[in-house]
Order: sequence, then C-alpha cells, then structure tokens
Amino acid sequence: MGLYAQTPWTWQAGLPIRARSKCDMWNRPGCASRRCPHLLSVHTPSSQRTPPDSSGETLSRSRRSTMAANFWASSHSKQLLDPEEVDVVPAADRERGITPVEFRLVKIHMSFHIWRLAQQVKVRQRVIATAITYFRRVYTRKSMTEYDPRLVAPACLYLASKVEESTVQARLLVFYIKKMCGSDDKYRFEIKDILEMEMKLLEALDYYLVVYHPYRPLLQLLQDAGITDLTQFAWGLVNDTYKMDLILIYPPYMIALACIYIASVLKDKDTTSWFEELRADMNIVKNISMEILDFYDTYKIDPIRGLQEDKIIPVMNKLPSKA
Repeated sequence: MGLYAQTPWTWQAGLPIRARSKCDMWNRPGCASRRCPHLLSVHTPSSQRTPPDSSGETLSRSRRSTMAANFWASSHSKQLLDPEEVDVVPAADRERGITPVEFRLVKIHMSFHIWRLAQQVKVRQRVIATAITYFRRVYTRKSMTEYDPRLVAPACLYLASKVEESTVQARLLVFYIKKMCGSDDKYRFEIKDILEMEMKLLEALDYYLVVYHPYRPLLQLLQDAGITDLTQFAWGLVNDTYKMDLILIYPPYMIALACIYIASVLKDKDTTSWFEELRADMNIVKNISMEILDFYDTYKIDPIRGLQEDKIIPVMNKLPSKA
C-alpha cells in the first residue's frame, strides 16, 4: 500500500493539494498555516517514559477543542519557527568551515549524546525530549563556536530535569560523561562548567522553558482511532522525530498524527475515515511524514551507537574545545 494512497487528497508536482481550502476545525477560509490556532489539537503534557495502557473512552470534540487552547495559549506555540530558520549556520560556525549538512550532523550526534547520558542517570523520556528540544532551540540563536555543544548537551539535560521535576545532580552528569567518553578531554567538564552553562542557556532560551511533546496526544489519538495495537511502533517513530528539528517547527499533535499516519500505512491499518472525521490538515500531516521518511533514507543511523565515527569526528574537530 502506498503511503499516500489512504486519504482522499489530490497530488500535484509531488506535493499534496487540498481539494477545499478551509480551516479543518471550523471550515474557516484562509487557515492553511501550520501555526493556525484553529487546527485540531489534542495535547496535554506527558510524563510517561514508555507507552502506558491506552484503555478508556474516546475523545470528544469539546475535549479536543479545550486541548487545542492549551497548546496555542502556551509559550511553546509562540516559539515555533519556519523550516528555513532552523538550519541556518551562524556566521562564526561558517568561518570554521561548518556546512549546513555538518551543522545538522552535530545536532543529530549530540541528540544521541543526550539520550545516552540520560540512560545512565535514568530519567523519564519526557526529560530527554525536553533536553533535546532546548539543545536544538539554542542553535537557532547561538553558534556552536560560542556555545560548545559538548557542554550544552549535558547542561540542557540538567536544566530539563529541573523543569520536568526529575532533577539530576550535576555531579552525576560529570561522573557519567567521564565514564562514557573516557580519555576524550573535549568532553570532560566540571560541575561549575555545567552550572555556568545552565545560566547561559536560560538567557539563550529567553527563559521560555515550557515544552509540549507528541507523546500524550499520540496515545489519545491512537485510542480515538481504535488502533492502540500500533502504540509501540508509533511511539518509536515519535522518539525518532527528536533526531530532527520537527519539534521546533510543528505543533506536537501534528507530529503525533504524522507518526500515526506512517504507522497505519506500514501496518496496513485503514485510517482513511478516521482522518476524514478528524479533519486534520493532511497537507501538514503528509509533509511531516515525508520529512521523517526522508530522514530515514538520508541518515543510516545505528539506533544504539548513533552516527558513524568517520562521519562525525571530522566535523566535531572543527569546533573549538570548551568554548
């Protein structure tokens, strides 16, 4: 079954075109933007590290509308960026010879570094996701030359653990970094380094620390669609979206819908009528799906080890040590 064969959308020049240009929730014209607050949202914060049971009642329209207000009233919604804004290489990094592709590789590599470090200190999935979101958001505003990603990564995890009320002591991060990175002095930092970087991160983030994630809406949408047997598969897809900048660009519930869309196609689940009833903007859902699939095709990443060393080490060597 083709990925784009399930829903009644027409295609032109390889891109999905909606037959009717109306807002998906109230049929208002001119609401095609991914930032439109009229788009359907089903988000509430998640605290689960792994998918819990999905038993319960299906979602009501009124509840969906309430959840939409939660996200669009948050500071996260005001931090959404356009796609062309997230991969701009700062001037200081360009001077060091870092290309847009290499800039992206560093973010992927350090996202894995955060994940591996988080496994050591045993924090919830939400903490990891928040830390990676901070990390990626920082580099839409600061250069890697100025803010060493080797230090920013653990500092983001430290800050996220506080924000998500799952605090990890800085000394534990220092201990496990030394354990993980061995004799590589470029990754060796002291407690004071992490604490100082935390203060810089707060300023770089403009103190906007609230982050909504796709995990909770994913569970609720799967339940609403009656396909909770896809939970583990779709949850893994959501995890992989943090290797990209999607969380900086799209509302979390749209990312969740894209992961459900991919999972339902790959697992031969007919969700056509459900998506029609939901009236989500399938332009956005399919575009996100394409980005996820393109990522898998472009980056052959080991799910445990991350990027191959011969790809990332030369790039990391372009960065100054302990900037």
